[in-house]
Amino acid sequence: MTDIAKLLGDEADSLLNHTCRGFDKQSLYLPGPDFVDRVMSDTDRGPNVLRNLQAIYDHGRLGGTGYVSILPVDQGIEHSAGASFAPNPQYFDPKNIVELAIEGGCNCVASTLGVLSSVARRYAHKIPMMLKLNHNESLTYPAIYDQTLFAQVEQAHAMGCVAVGATIYYGSPDCRRQITEISEAFEHAHQLGMVTVLWSYLRNPEFKKDGTDYHVASDLTGQAIHMAATIKADIVKQKLPENNGGYRAIGFGHTHDKVYDELTSDNPIDLARYQVANCYMGRIGLINSGGGSKGHSDLGEAVRTAVINKRAGGMGLISGRKAFQKPMAEGVELLNAIQDVYLAKDVTVA
Repeated sequence: MTDIAKLLGDEADSLLNHTCRGFDKQSLYLPGPDFVDRVMSDTDRGPNVLRNLQAIYDHGRLGGTGYVSILPVDQGIEHSAGASFAPNPQYFDPKNIVELAIEGGCNCVASTLGVLSSVARRYAHKIPMMLKLNHNESLTYPAIYDQTLFAQVEQAHAMGCVAVGATIYYGSPDCRRQITEISEAFEHAHQLGMVTVLWSYLRNPEFKKDGTDYHVASDLTGQAIHMAATIKADIVKQKLPENNGGYRAIGFGHTHDKVYDELTSDNPIDLARYQVANCYMGRIGLINSGGGSKGHSDLGEAVRTAVINKRAGGMGLISGRKAFQKPMAEGVELLNAIQDVYLAKDVTVA
């Protein structure tokens, strides 16, 4: 098992022994092996959605825990294939993407229409697959920040996917169209029995103020999460919060003083707990993203993110570049280290 405390270094005490402010764990709907029966059975999701959600929870090294470790590889469109796969060219071949997810013990692999459709007959029965429906393609110049549908819900269903994923750039000029598109797509996916996962991100140049990037503010990301739950995402993906006070710094929107004192603190677990609270107090699972690869520090950063997510009451991690931009053995090691956090009995919900 991974030496979690050692990888956390100087932060070990503040992360492993922190007591949350504002929202105690008794008020949350926490992940667990009975999550579908205990929580999702209250919803209007049909039996096929619940079966497919349970299939995700039951797969891989975290099977039976209620936590998830997902490998997402849509960066070939989002960042270009060269930028994504040149560091490790074996991943130009889609089968190696799925093999990494299988060898790494993941609950699910998420990728593009091209990647999954090219290997679906070989792997759809071996690991739960999630089709990412839309992308921000990277050839438009000057660059724009929008999400375009590359795939249809029916295509995901036909190739045996158990879930669909999508991104909305809340705060962007085109977010209203994206909300409408993805709300309709998610409803159709639920009708066909598939799970829905939203990459609930922020995009607006005005969200950077005086040298601070409030795209990762707890208050703003929390509201993006709340809107993701509103269009019936079953799981929400969001970046780990790094600061707070976005509404106040930018000077727009609506907030409340309690968001910054009684309900949160500067501790990253409290900031992430506010994200969980916006997931209808955990009724909708929160997964945090692993972020880009930075080389030698990736293992420690991935474990740190997993510890914060788990202690905040989150449901798991979705980590791609940190894993697939390395030799497969190292990628498997990183994915297993993330999973070890959720398997560790001494890393508890704060």
